[in-house]
Amino acid sequence: MSPLRSTGRIDVILRRTLLKSAVLALFLSPVAAQTAELPNRETLTIAKADGGAAKFTVEVAATEDERRIGLMDRKSMAQERGMLFDFGETRPVYMWMRNTYIPLDMLFIDESGVIRHIGAETTPLSDAIIDSHAPVRFVLEINGGMASKLGIAVGDRASSPSITKASAP
Repeated sequence: MSPLRSTGRIDVILRRTLLKSAVLALFLSPVAAQTAELPNRETLTIAKADGGAAKFTVEVAATEDERRIGLMDRKSMAQERGMLFDFGETRPVYMWMRNTYIPLDMLFIDESGVIRHIGAETTPLSDAIIDSHAPVRFVLEINGGMASKLGIAVGDRASSPSITKASAP
């Protein structure tokens, strides 16, 4: 076998490998994008009725695509972290846990920052609907059990730059 033919076979093998890698990258890039943290972050503080406060660093999901993906496909979240869904208007909201591996507390918050309902310790990977029970503008997702652990209750008030902006006249 001449060196020229050997190089030709290697070129074909390299081309096929590169093509397979490119195709694989195209399929994996949406998955990577779904599990990446959102760039828009802010501090959210919950003023509790007992005078205490709880602080979280939250990712803000404000677009339809960001809200659709939410915390799906993530395997963990730090205790002091969360995700704030901004629906852009006050309305009934229905959430679910499809493709979400982390048990969550969902705090349904009106545009003035008042917590109207808490969906506590939701079931991972469930298609069951979690209802806001009232018109709300925001949903704060934190680790399951954190609301109870921190004494967060319906009627407590959340504040963050997004909530402040929504409540401004």
